[in-house]
Amino acid sequence: MSDAALESGRTAVVTGAASGIGLAACRRFRELGMKVCMADVDDQELSVARQEVVDAGHGDAGDVLAVTTDVGSLSAMQSLKDSVYETFGEVGVLMNNAVARIEGSCWDSYDQWQLAIDVNLRGVINGVQCFVPAMLAQATPCTVINTGSKQGITNPPGKPAYNVCKAAVKAYTECLQHELRSRDGCRISAHLLVPGWTTTGKREHKKGAWLPNQVIDVMMAGLRNGDFYIMCPDDEVTPEMDAKRIVWGAFDIVENRPALSRWHPDYASAFEEFSP
Repeated sequence: MSDAALESGRTAVVTGAASGIGLAACRRFRELGMKVCMADVDDQELSVARQEVVDAGHGDAGDVLAVTTDVGSLSAMQSLKDSVYETFGEVGVLMNNAVARIEGSCWDSYDQWQLAIDVNLRGVINGVQCFVPAMLAQATPCTVINTGSKQGITNPPGKPAYNVCKAAVKAYTECLQHELRSRDGCRISAHLLVPGWTTTGKREHKKGAWLPNQVIDVMMAGLRNGDFYIMCPDDEVTPEMDAKRIVWGAFDIVENRPALSRWHPDYASAFEEFSP
């Protein structure tokens, strides 16, 4: 289904499209000859990014639509869906990618927690709620990509709001894929994109991090392979290291260890021996 959803002439909708992984995805979709709808809350950056995507393709500039959108608002996402269908008539790919990176602890910065939940979690749910019924009605091969994070799987200390939202996106996307594959005649697949350390936005690129285009290379290969979990390494963490860290975290429950024992001083040597 992924190949058919990615065919030239189909439509891709990407949130968080003004920079980083979202912008790189839009460029790639346009290079494939797809029509692209770019959504982002920053209208100025979105305008600049749209021109980059127009330049990446070889067709009509009208095949790239930019819509300023607050993904945390259900009505705004419904308006986005209406604009896409009025302009292009169908959607082959929905990529829920918008993100807010939030600082703070578990007991402060409540307004930042609200923002994180609105963008990182509710934005994904709103995208699915608004677009998937229409995609089901098309009865054509389609793909939903939700951008998660390794922090939503291994839960490293330091950014609890981000981790909690990304953990919820993982669970939500797993449920989504199960419901889609259990529906008779459904031609939509769902996928969880799990980037590694990636330079996004206006952050300085540091040695060891990947660039967004590298993440999209892995994403496209994963989609064509039919992978649900599309895990991306980086220049510091290999797939083997990721696997070890995920298994260790799961065994915190199985062996009744302290929460996040990977960072617990009493388990430092045991983790080092387990994951050299």
